[in-house]
Amino acid sequence: MNELFDRLEKQIKLIEESFKKEMSAVRTNRPTTGIVEDIKVSYYDQMTPLKHLGSVGIVPPREIHIQVWDKAAVTAVAKAIDSASLGFSASVEGTVIRVFLPELSEERREELVKHVKKILEQYRIQIRHARDEANKETERMLDENEIGEDDRFRGRERIQKIIDAANEAIEGICETKVKEIRE
Repeated sequence: MNELFDRLEKQIKLIEESFKKEMSAVRTNRPTTGIVEDIKVSYYDQMTPLKHLGSVGIVPPREIHIQVWDKAAVTAVAKAIDSASLGFSASVEGTVIRVFLPELSEERREELVKHVKKILEQYRIQIRHARDEANKETERMLDENEIGEDDRFRGRERIQKIIDAANEAIEGICETKVKEIRE
């Protein structure tokens, strides 16, 4: 039974980490490197994340600075940023690419909030799926007489506590992101 809980907790932790990573890529009024670092760039016929082709930094108040290491990749990186449909374009200065983030309009902020909530719901579904799989496993264990009826109920309660904690964690991350977007 403990092995089941450990597996569930590991699976939930991976879901939470994935959610955090996806939230870091959502744009707010403050620039973050997460917005551009995972953009795929066609580099020698391979789709490579931008962060593998150069260093990404922030220049306050709303600029992202990308120092591309290979001079031949500069135009491919700029093209990938422009075609990523993120609402901004790149300007090239030698091996440096500057991305200026325009101020978010109220309408765009609300679109981003809806987008964040849509992502949240997708992750809630993943968490529910993990819960359902764990509950099926307890039922299987009961059917095969590995555990008793009382253990099944205790197991379901513990599974639900794990799921509730995960939902609370991703809700908190989402609320923080929504606040950042609306600032």
